[in-house]
Amino acid sequence: MSSAASRRLGGQCLVDQIALHGTEIVFAVPGESYLAALEGLYHRAQDVRVITCRHEAGAANMAEAYGKLTGRPGIAFVTRGPGTCHATIGLHTAFQDSTPMILFIGQVARDQVEREAFQEIDYRRMLGQVTKWTAEIPYADRIPEFVSRAYHMAVSGRPGPVALALPEDMLTEYTDAGDMRHFVRAQSAPRPQDMTDLTQMLMSAERPLAVLGGPGWTPAAAEDMRVFLEAWGLPAVTSFRAKDRLDNRHPLYAGDMGIGIDPQLNAAIGRSDLLVVIGARLGEMTTDGYTRVAAPVPAQALVHVHPGADELNRVYQASLSIPASVEAFAAAARALKPASAPRWRAWAADLRGGYERWIQPVTCPGAVNPSQIFHWLNTHLPEDAILTNGAGNYAGWAHRFFLQKRLGTQLAPTSGAMGYGLPAAVAAKAIHPERTVVALAGDGCFMMAVQELATAVQHELAIIVLVFNNNMYGTIRMHQERHYPAHVSATSLRNPDFAAMAESYGALGLKVTRTEDFEAAFKAAQAAGRPALIELAIDPEAITPTTTLSAIRAKALQAKEHGL
Repeated sequence: MSSAASRRLGGQCLVDQIALHGTEIVFAVPGESYLAALEGLYHRAQDVRVITCRHEAGAANMAEAYGKLTGRPGIAFVTRGPGTCHATIGLHTAFQDSTPMILFIGQVARDQVEREAFQEIDYRRMLGQVTKWTAEIPYADRIPEFVSRAYHMAVSGRPGPVALALPEDMLTEYTDAGDMRHFVRAQSAPRPQDMTDLTQMLMSAERPLAVLGGPGWTPAAAEDMRVFLEAWGLPAVTSFRAKDRLDNRHPLYAGDMGIGIDPQLNAAIGRSDLLVVIGARLGEMTTDGYTRVAAPVPAQALVHVHPGADELNRVYQASLSIPASVEAFAAAARALKPASAPRWRAWAADLRGGYERWIQPVTCPGAVNPSQIFHWLNTHLPEDAILTNGAGNYAGWAHRFFLQKRLGTQLAPTSGAMGYGLPAAVAAKAIHPERTVVALAGDGCFMMAVQELATAVQHELAIIVLVFNNNMYGTIRMHQERHYPAHVSATSLRNPDFAAMAESYGALGLKVTRTEDFEAAFKAAQAAGRPALIELAIDPEAITPTTTLSAIRAKALQAKEHGL
């Protein structure tokens, strides 16, 4: 700790620590329980920008997106009780995505604890399963210590969210506590023997495959990984919603292990004899319910690299477990060179050929074809454009047909949380105002975060929102037709005029009912100089790129008729 600082209020000390640790943006919904911290933010406005949000879920999702994009903890402030309950979704997403984040929570005064005071909750019990650490700062003198620990814990090992409760009276105490030093990320590195063993396993393989994903990727790590893959001619796929780890145009990129995977790629994964998994947890979505890669002992040899030692061998028994950060592993892997030409050139070429066929636009019901929309965006968006999305079948079109070209261009929740895309886009534009940011949302997904369009307008963040409107909760309707065909219950939606709604917020609102009209609408959105929304009228039958609702229903009815 540095020498003692001048006497200051706890709220000011707290904000000083945030600034000291390099955070330049915080996302907040104000509350009376942390007025002293708001006062501290007022006095540090030149260092820390406050994005005032309309809902705590939006603030938390913005903080999570900040953590994804920067690798530094995203910061959200919310009030006690209801505010924290709303914000919990962001913690859950951050936990499952291994995203560094800190949620600061207003709390009742210390002399009111355990009386069920107004909006009182014991956050250590409530948030224990969606955070790496939840604590309550007991005295203003300990603010620097607790905040420093929060930053270190959020970024080290397997990154994740932390929550700190701030008793109201603690923030109004005076303290002489000095500042801590800027946080330093603790990273593990592979042992030389690990890299020797990996080399031997690669040299013995016939059909190896790298799987890239998870947290801790940096531009340096992505570049080192590209050099490693090229040196070995090693084909690579990405885990669920991690497509930006390798340029999708690269001849060694073979697709993503997500929902709606190419059946040929799925079969190829089963035929592989070595999986080198770098950063990814191998969760349920990536492994299709732990079946795409057999659990607990895979059919293939498995090398698993992950920054969290507790994650290794948690589900899958690896042939070689390497507890290491992606950055450290990629730097070590870059130095590895094959002793002879690898034997899998044809294997890699076949995988790439299959991927190039898979991403070609397809026909679908209706006058708006999402595959053609994303094909157009592929060639007209800047390479550093950021795409965000929440959850819903609309995202499957983006994941299949849009090519991520650089690290840090995809923001999407592996937790499958709806309402993420719009807040994430607001955060992305606040961090990178010079870049194009496009939020993707289904009609159901959009309405779970619509209020944050007002946040974008207020803070002059010129995002572009594409709303894929099919007037239903499409994913649930799809599953409904598979399991209970023709029994439609609770999945139909009656929506507002989204374009008119956008105009009422002060954004540009446009509606597209034909694919050929999209280009003009998108260019108008780009030229607007303010937030813009384009509503896309999607035929309900266009449920996925490979089938229709009617086909799903007919197949399910036929199976039911035959007692299957």
